[in-house]
Amino acid sequence: MAPTDRPPASGAQSQQRAQQRQYASKPSRSQAATPASEAADMRLEFQQQQQPGNRTISAPTSPAKTRDSILQRVQSLTDAAKEKASSISNDIKYAAATRRQQRVNKDRLLTLLVVDDENYDWSRYFRGKRFFGDFEIHVEQADIKDLTVTASAERGCTVSMAVLSPSGSRVVRSFRPDFFLCRQSVRDASKDYRNVLLGLNIGGVPSINSLHSLYNFQDKPWVYGQLVQLQKKLGKENFPLIEQTFYPSSGEMSVATQLPVVLKVGHAHGGVGKIKVENNSDFQDMTSIVSVASTYCTTEPFVDSKYDLHLTKIGPHYRAFMRKSISGNWKSCVGSAMLEETEVLERYKFWLDSVAELFGGLDILSLEVVVSKDGIEQIIGVNDSALSLLGTQQEEDRKYIFDLIMEKLETQVLANMGLQAGSGITQTQEEEPPAIPARRDSLVSESSVTSGHQSSQPAKANLSRQGSIISAPTPVPVQQNKGQLDDTEDTMKNLRKTFAGIFGEM
Repeated sequence: MAPTDRPPASGAQSQQRAQQRQYASKPSRSQAATPASEAADMRLEFQQQQQPGNRTISAPTSPAKTRDSILQRVQSLTDAAKEKASSISNDIKYAAATRRQQRVNKDRLLTLLVVDDENYDWSRYFRGKRFFGDFEIHVEQADIKDLTVTASAERGCTVSMAVLSPSGSRVVRSFRPDFFLCRQSVRDASKDYRNVLLGLNIGGVPSINSLHSLYNFQDKPWVYGQLVQLQKKLGKENFPLIEQTFYPSSGEMSVATQLPVVLKVGHAHGGVGKIKVENNSDFQDMTSIVSVASTYCTTEPFVDSKYDLHLTKIGPHYRAFMRKSISGNWKSCVGSAMLEETEVLERYKFWLDSVAELFGGLDILSLEVVVSKDGIEQIIGVNDSALSLLGTQQEEDRKYIFDLIMEKLETQVLANMGLQAGSGITQTQEEEPPAIPARRDSLVSESSVTSGHQSSQPAKANLSRQGSIISAPTPVPVQQNKGQLDDTEDTMKNLRKTFAGIFGEM
């Protein structure tokens, strides 16, 4: 018999084995099933049924995590929408605040238009400044290329300019300027913004320098012609002006009268369009360049300079700077140069004062003077209010310009007040002519006129340093006759009515 063969078990042994198997299948008290374990077993069975081919059991995805992910995406989209809405709201508020600022206190708010680059903030000089008590100045500053001016004789001019809002977007703002300060070149090489001056001139906007002088400075040969007339008046010794030859086009450029020369093409600044010509061959080559440019050109003798002088006059203030090139360039304004402030000699003041009388008067100007190595000084050019401020005193020079603007604005307000007062008196007298006695002496109010009121006699008004207008009191003659006293009282009543009508209209 094989070793693996076993004899059949008896009935008692079979019953004993069945009892052992039943006993082993019963769980112990420690292994008793609980509801939690039964639930875990059910989940395990369900997971195995869903993934029959996967022997590893993966944890189910948490519904809480899925809900948090969706909420995060919704929150991010909501934040982006809120940010966009806030940006649009800020732009709307910015435009509304600008329009509201232009409407509030319109009669006492003067708008100053400044044309300058963004490196200098002119509004900080006028912030919080008032004159005549409650006249404020609002500064609008922009680059001249961003301006558009429309004008008519009846409605004046309206300036539109593109500015950056707090959110960074570009918006267009329109306003009516009361004064204009030009600190940029209106015309330079291929750029020409003279249409801005034309619109401001039609609108009658006062400026520093005057619009008449600014427009006359837009062609350098025209300015040089005025300097020639000034030299004939003062003499060559008192006004040393460099000699210059004008060519209207390339067709007239045959041969240079003297060499070397400096040839300047068209109207430009900062050394642009300027070249040194040393022989006739180079001069003939330059004729083809001028013909392409389709403009005029000028030539002047080349001066082997020792240094240049930059003379400035801002109101009553004078400055003189000596500029010497250290980079070897014959143009002292190109490359590196050494700048030093020097003494303002009397002849420098005489030159500046003489040129300041051109074109009806220049409040701000500068002269360019070249000094040869043998010490001979020659005036080579003049600049208007767009002059470059040099040296370490630039901040002080800007404050001088600020003082000039304040003085001009005060004069303008006084003139407007005088015109309004005169027209108001005329209209009132036509409606209610006062009773005039046979002999009338001048009766002048002794009250001081501030910015909120206007004097009936602006010709006698004096401006104090604090910005108040004080009318000089005139003694009232004593009347002994009772009838004359009655006439005087009636006259005073009529004058009070007249003043009330004037102040009421304004």
